[in-house]
Amino acid sequence: MTSLVSPVTAAELAAHRDELADLLVAVVREGSSLGFLTGLDHAAAAAWWETLLPSLRDGTLALWVSRPAEGAPVDGTVAWARETKPNGRHRAELRKLMVHPAARGRGTARALLAEAEDAAARAGVRLLFLDTETGSGAEHLYRAAGWTEAGTIPDYAADPDGRLHPTTLYYKHPSPRPR
Repeated sequence: MTSLVSPVTAAELAAHRDELADLLVAVVREGSSLGFLTGLDHAAAAAWWETLLPSLRDGTLALWVSRPAEGAPVDGTVAWARETKPNGRHRAELRKLMVHPAARGRGTARALLAEAEDAAARAGVRLLFLDTETGSGAEHLYRAAGWTEAGTIPDYAADPDGRLHPTTLYYKHPSPRPR
């Protein structure tokens, strides 16, 4: 199944905030380590999405969503945030690649990742980096997509249940896909 991946503007984020909050709550409930703890409710998730609006407006954040079909609910998302300091404007951090538990195994994460990488290259980003929970299924995705492991940090972040886990850092020099 091919996912429809599209960029999200600040206005679209505001309009789809509740749908995105539902996605975030579902992914955290399933145990994904995204910076949130068990018990994340819809209101807190919606408020978090709203914190992204200024960065979307000023262009330091780029965000995409995926849908299984036109008009269907959002089933995944990814973003990257560009460094704003003068010596780092060539790099961006890939953030919050998430796929609804019911949509996993359909290529949604690969489609989101490819679109984010392509857009980064077209925007002049020469280095992408990310962190992910060591031993998570996401590591296979990143390695298969050509990301390079840079190292592991012990006790970096808590999983949704509050247990500390190591994180692995990855990087990639993105290049635009042929059109």
